Amino acid sequence: MSSELFSSDRDTFLSLNRFTGVDSSILAGFTVKDGGTSKDPYASLNMGLHVQDVREDVVANRRLCAAEAGISLENWVFADQVHGKRIVKAGQKERGSGAFHYDQAILEADGLYTNQTGLVLALAYADCVPIFFYEKKAKLIGIAHAGWKGSVLNIGGEMIAAWLEAEGASLENIHAAIGPSIGPCCYKVDDSVISKVNKLFNHHEELPWVETEPGQYRLDLKKLNAALLKKAGLSDNQISVSGLCTCCEKDLFFSHRRDAGRTGRMIGFIGLKEEDS
Repeated sequence: MSSELFSSDRDTFLSLNRFTGVDSSILAGFTVKDGGTSKDPYASLNMGLHVQDVREDVVANRRLCAAEAGISLENWVFADQVHGKRIVKAGQKERGSGAFHYDQAILEADGLYTNQTGLVLALAYADCVPIFFYEKKAKLIGIAHAGWKGSVLNIGGEMIAAWLEAEGASLENIHAAIGPSIGPCCYKVDDSVISKVNKLFNHHEELPWVETEPGQYRLDLKKLNAALLKKAGLSDNQISVSGLCTCCEKDLFFSHRRDAGRTGRMIGFIGLKEEDS
């Protein structure tokens, strides 16, 4: 669809044209599942080093993506994701963290941001919500990983707060894009999750779920995160949402839920190009 945020103009990833189209210095995308070297059940462009795949195959896959993106893998930064809300600012000393070895990733972080050029921030996904951020005047970029746990911890709001408090960002200049993730069409949860979601909303507010049977709900993680970004101060025109469901789009994406936990990972990534690139 013409309104979709991501375009399939590359072999290894979909470009986030909602950002790259308005600022040519931004490199941002979300990888697909095919075109790599990994074997079943990780076939073939698995980007996750933590899923029992052959490390050399994953690194080869990452190099393919990095080459197509135009910034070598040595300049990419990965995190050890724990479904939390910790945000880390990455700089020159973090360059290459976790790119080749999982135990060298930034520890216990589900959000990364930077103002450094030539650095690419990357997080892994297989149904959870990728949230991409940029602040055009301060030249800040960031990415967050929001499963249901990170969502109810409001990791998107944590990113915005960090930029406002530590980086002097202007709220009106922050833009967020919610990328491909599992949709309410495929994501069913129980009361234990919904009770935590409900605590984030007032009685008069629209809730991001529909009850399908007693104790079972279809939860819209994208809608939940968009609502929390608005609570953090962003307006509707500062938030964009992809229509792609990682579980439905079986030819495009790995899905933890669809594939019963044995599957690969995509990565969402964002970087600022060097001025002469």
